[in-house]
Amino acid sequence: MNSQFLISLVLIVQLVGRETAYGEPISERLKRQSTNTQTCTTPRDGRDGLGGPPGPQGLAGVPGTPGTPGSDGQPGTKGDRGSDGPPGSQGPPGLNGGGVTYIRWGKTTCPNIHGTSLVYDGYTAGTHFSESGGGASIICLPKVPQYHDEANAANTGDSELHGAEYQIWGDRYLRGHHDRNVPCAVCEVSTRSKHLMIPALYDCPTGWTEEYDGWLVAERTNHELHKGRITYSCIDKNPDVLPGLYGNEDGVLLQPVEAVCNGIPCPPYDDHKDLSCVVCTK
Repeated sequence: MNSQFLISLVLIVQLVGRETAYGEPISERLKRQSTNTQTCTTPRDGRDGLGGPPGPQGLAGVPGTPGTPGSDGQPGTKGDRGSDGPPGSQGPPGLNGGGVTYIRWGKTTCPNIHGTSLVYDGYTAGTHFSESGGGASIICLPKVPQYHDEANAANTGDSELHGAEYQIWGDRYLRGHHDRNVPCAVCEVSTRSKHLMIPALYDCPTGWTEEYDGWLVAERTNHELHKGRITYSCIDKNPDVLPGLYGNEDGVLLQPVEAVCNGIPCPPYDDHKDLSCVVCTK
């Protein structure tokens, strides 16, 4: 036998002797150790590790559905008064923001215009055409006068009033009114405050209201008996006459006015045409 075989035999004898020494077969011991090894390798939970670093931000989520409206909050405290604003634009005048009166010569009524009404109507009167004294304008006498109790019946002729007549000579528009007496009407305008009579026009300027248009009249100028002077007046274009007062009494004589080409350019003026006029308010 070689040496290697002898060594193997010795090892087997030693192993058999150990089974006897431990009191159990070696095969049983190896089986028990295998069971113990499996029991020791069963995994168990370890202690929690430290937290890792934050991850990257995720994508925005889908918007949620709107919630129901909340209840109204309590009123806040009153704030401080603000500074005054700039002045506003001027408003239109009120219905009684002004007023003006005028006389409509040759009529007993006032024009049918908004804001214009009749105060009274009466008779046109003034100084006799042959007198150099007296008043320088014609006036509108009421139909029924009122005398003071102290007025006496002594008539000394100190200053006299005469009725006015139309003096329409020749082939003129108002020739049918010749020697007829002239009525008048005092008119009030409550919605306008300016009054203007314009000679030689029958239309009012822009922004003005026409009350009426007509003929410019005054006393005659080229007669030796005509000494009186009166203001120029505007007789309505289609005048009335006073009923029952017809006659050649020759008190105040109202005659159409013509422009003479003496310092007045002709044309556009014409010394053979009666001048027009218009009464305007604003």
